Formats: sequence, C-alpha cells, structure tokens
Amino acid sequence: MKILLVDDSKPILHENERVLNEAGYEVICAEDGELAVKLALEHMPDLILLDMILPKVSGQEVLARLKKDAATADIPVVVLSSLTEKNRQKLIEAGAEDYVEKNSLMPMPGMNVLPKILENLICRINRKRGIAFSNIPLDKQ
Repeated sequence: MKILLVDDSKPILHENERVLNEAGYEVICAEDGELAVKLALEHMPDLILLDMILPKVSGQEVLARLKKDAATADIPVVVLSSLTEKNRQKLIEAGAEDYVEKNSLMPMPGMNVLPKILENLICRINRKRGIAFSNIPLDKQ
C-alpha cells in the first residue's frame, strides 16, 4: 500500500515515515501543500495522510483540490492534525475520510501507534467502500 504523508514538521514527518516503512507501507513524503498535490497526481497513492497547517497551500485547500480533481477524488484522505477534534465534522464534510489528532499518535516517548491506527482506519474505509479485504501489511514484529 502506497501512502502520501504530508506534514511540515520534519521530526514528525520522519518519525511517521519510519514507523510506516517498518510496518511495510510504501511512503512518499511532502512538506508543503503544493508538493502534496503534485505528488498525489504523480504517484496516485492508495491513501493520503494530511496535516492541515502547511506552508504554500493549506491542508484544507489541498483537500479541496484533491477532491475536485477527478484523478485524485477517490483517494481516501485522513487528516492528521494538531487542530482540535471540533474540526472533525467540517473536514469530513469537505471530503476527508477521517480525522486523527496528532497527539494520539505518540502516547508516550518512543511509542508511535500510527500503523495500528491505520489498520483500523483502512478496514473502516474499505468496508465503507465495499471492499472486503485490504492490503494492509502484516506487522513484522
């Protein structure tokens, strides 16, 4: 499964990329909204993990552009943001599949639960779209 990971924080981007690679995902990274849209069109990922506060083009604008373009409209987008939970419904109405607060990804130092959260999200997205099985990598541990 190919994931486009979009975050302007290099430490968070690299940590999430590391754990996703270790879990068996293919990861493409973007540090700004402009590059995110470009890479989505070039690589056609299976899933996009999108931060909202980005340089050049905001996360909300990236989401709007992706959902307007027929080539990328069906790619599921999960928002990973430090914005509060109250933004969830607005983002889902704008086309996001789900919303995850960043602080829930690393409940304690040295522990990143993003791959585990993704397993549940991907299964839910697939059920919603009528896909019985997914190509979630098996945990290598």
